[in-house]
Amino acid sequence: MTLDPVTLEILGTRFSSTVEEMGLSLQRTARTLYVKEAADFGTALAGLDGRFFAYPNGVGVCSFIDLDCRRIIEAVPDLQPGDVIVSNHPYESGGAVTHTPDLTLIEPYFHDGRIVAYGWTFVHSSDIGGRVPSSISPSSTELIHEGLLLPPIRLVSQYQTVPEILSVILANTRTPEDVEGDINAMRAALSIGRRRVAEIIEKFGVDSFLAGQREIIAYSRSKARAVFRKIPDGTYSFADYLDDDGVSRVPIRLHIAMTVRDGEIELDFSATDPQSDSPYNIAAEGRRHPWLTLRLAAFAYTLDPTIPLNTGLFDSITIKAPSGTIVSPQYPAPVGIRHVTAQRVYETLNGAMSQALPEVMPACNGGVLIPVVLAEPQAADGSRNVVIVEPVVGGMGGRLGADGVDGRDCSIANLANNPLESLEASAAVRVIRYGLRADSGGPGQWRGGVGLELEFEVLKDGCSILGRGMDRFCFAPWGRHGGHPGALAETIVNRGRAGERHIGKIDVVPLSKGDIMTIRTPGGGGYGDPRARCYDLIERDIDKGLVSQEQAASVYAVVLDSGQIDRAASEALRKSLPCGDEPNRDDRDPVRSAWDSLLEGEAGDALTRLWQAVAIPQRSTAKRQVFGAALNGASTPNWSASDLPTLEMQAVERALVAEVEKLLGARR
Repeated sequence: MTLDPVTLEILGTRFSSTVEEMGLSLQRTARTLYVKEAADFGTALAGLDGRFFAYPNGVGVCSFIDLDCRRIIEAVPDLQPGDVIVSNHPYESGGAVTHTPDLTLIEPYFHDGRIVAYGWTFVHSSDIGGRVPSSISPSSTELIHEGLLLPPIRLVSQYQTVPEILSVILANTRTPEDVEGDINAMRAALSIGRRRVAEIIEKFGVDSFLAGQREIIAYSRSKARAVFRKIPDGTYSFADYLDDDGVSRVPIRLHIAMTVRDGEIELDFSATDPQSDSPYNIAAEGRRHPWLTLRLAAFAYTLDPTIPLNTGLFDSITIKAPSGTIVSPQYPAPVGIRHVTAQRVYETLNGAMSQALPEVMPACNGGVLIPVVLAEPQAADGSRNVVIVEPVVGGMGGRLGADGVDGRDCSIANLANNPLESLEASAAVRVIRYGLRADSGGPGQWRGGVGLELEFEVLKDGCSILGRGMDRFCFAPWGRHGGHPGALAETIVNRGRAGERHIGKIDVVPLSKGDIMTIRTPGGGGYGDPRARCYDLIERDIDKGLVSQEQAASVYAVVLDSGQIDRAASEALRKSLPCGDEPNRDDRDPVRSAWDSLLEGEAGDALTRLWQAVAIPQRSTAKRQVFGAALNGASTPNWSASDLPTLEMQAVERALVAEVEKLLGARR
């Protein structure tokens, strides 16, 4: 059956309105602040193949359009009307669950005794057990540390809750009332989807409903490929880094080779680093996955916002990701902070696409999403209040003709802010400042968006702060076409007071009543030479407090008189400066350039030989061993990734190759 264009358009609209209504219902009935306010949840309709044919536009998390629910569905046979499957297991779900706090429910929708679609929803739970409150810690080294693991199993059987399963879930969380409330909200959303699907079938017929699923996906596929054809054919490569592997100070390298042929795109992650012993892994199982393709989805939807949001948007994309890489790990590698790696994949793809479309793609975004968590002391009844204070992000990268957006990140960071009134009513904190961070955006003709500054006081003794997803303390967000990098991240306890501490990346930080935590996020990279920036824009930035007078004078090369730009003197100064005199003329910061230089030569080839010779579970240990021995003469290095530019690079490369060969020789 083939639908006429008018009927397909109407069905597509009905599909979209259904999943958006599901999402709004979930958000309004959820219990936790992170779902109600920050909107870390999702809803969708999946076809019989487990792929989404309808996804909301602007309701909940935008990142998961291309999830594949097949493994979850196939794991629970003989589904009946009113059944609901639950899972939070990243590996048993085939990657459809991306980390353990994301409780996922799937309900089959029936018509005349047969399944015609599936409703899908997830929420990020406040806590699902594990080593630390909120379940996620950068120091977890295997999946079991990250809380209760639920393989796909019936939570509801023919509209009746299976009490044993619910009891197991609630017994393994520090916040059982919150988790149960959010589960009830998800079930309510699924029931709305069930009713709306029945109404669509009643109006259009089941054959049209099933045909609409197939044809709306094909329509998205066609429109997305038309956009991808705007990328010139060729192969484009780029690398970016995480500051460290969470276990040592050795950074994690993400490398992508993107090959484009007539709108068909292959993303090759073969040169990406091995899976980590820390929870930065993405459980994509070597297949196409939303965390690996999101940059291309954003590109397609930006150039053609009429593309229906469904899995067809991605059907022109293939993935090559060998097992054992950080984007295709083996169980039981932890995955709790997978979004940090996803953001770096996004920016690595951004860099590769910049080679193909240099006047279209922006500079690097700030590249962080940090859910700052407050865990209060345990109450007399054994309960514990665990609240996400804010999901703080960086700024967007500058682009040709426009500055980056301040205090927002266009990669995976689409969560909303918690209203401060709601936060302070729900947690023992007093927010002192939540605003934009001056001088953090990368200078350029088009400035990078500035990052954020969050400062709050703890109001109870015995509290702990957790900061999942912290990064960009070593590798700055890169600029383009002479634009400078954005500022690095900072984390400070009791700033400006006795006992001030700069603590960098954090896991769990115990704080006492009256302690003050300050988190400052990176800005985006700049685009173009800062000395070409318009004086009016510099004056505006100074007036708004986004750029200091010191940065304006030293980087933008302007002469200030009583806080105002002397344009004649500034023009003379700019003309007097030799071309290329400004620092960081290269698009990337010195730390990134040093690591690129090291790993794109003989040392990189030697490491590739090592990965091929070492069993997957031992690769991360071998990596730390060779870097530690080469750079510090010890297996537990005390150096930082940012130290590399100050070292003699040829000597480092020789030492690294020698350590690889030594380790390979010991294994022969």
